[in-house]
Amino acid sequence: MADDGLPIDVRVTHEGLDALVRAIREEEDGKELRKELAKNMREALKPAAVQAKSGIMSMSSAGLSTGPALRSQIAKKIRPEVKLGGRWTGARVKARKIPAIRGFANAPKRTQAAAGWRTQSWGNGTWRVQHGKVGWFDRALEGDVSRYRAAVLAAMEAMARRIADRAR
Repeated sequence: MADDGLPIDVRVTHEGLDALVRAIREEEDGKELRKELAKNMREALKPAAVQAKSGIMSMSSAGLSTGPALRSQIAKKIRPEVKLGGRWTGARVKARKIPAIRGFANAPKRTQAAAGWRTQSWGNGTWRVQHGKVGWFDRALEGDVSRYRAAVLAAMEAMARRIADRAR
């Protein structure tokens, strides 16, 4: 850690730039570095995904037609996601849509909404509003955000140190 609080102390010199280019070239144009960095960042976020999965699995199914299949399908689609380049760069835990189950693609979003979701009753065709567990995703992660952020930053610093060590 640099003295000024920044994660990396960068000084650009001709020799330093040449050494960095050599280190990246030894890692096959940086592809291996990027893969390893993304893997380490995903590993840092796995406990957060587990917490989110336990949040949806704790949703009550009493009086709802959610059944274990809906909750388990939502839990299967919760994953840590890392993207290093493109339109979006960063790390997050994401609950993806689940179009295959009951045609309820937005289930992760709707089950945590206070307004609930509309569904048709069996037999008579009337519509009703169902309510899930409000904020199950957000509440599962809210106390540990700084810990996960620190873990992701630690993975990034380790990679920066690796590149710096190879450049020397």
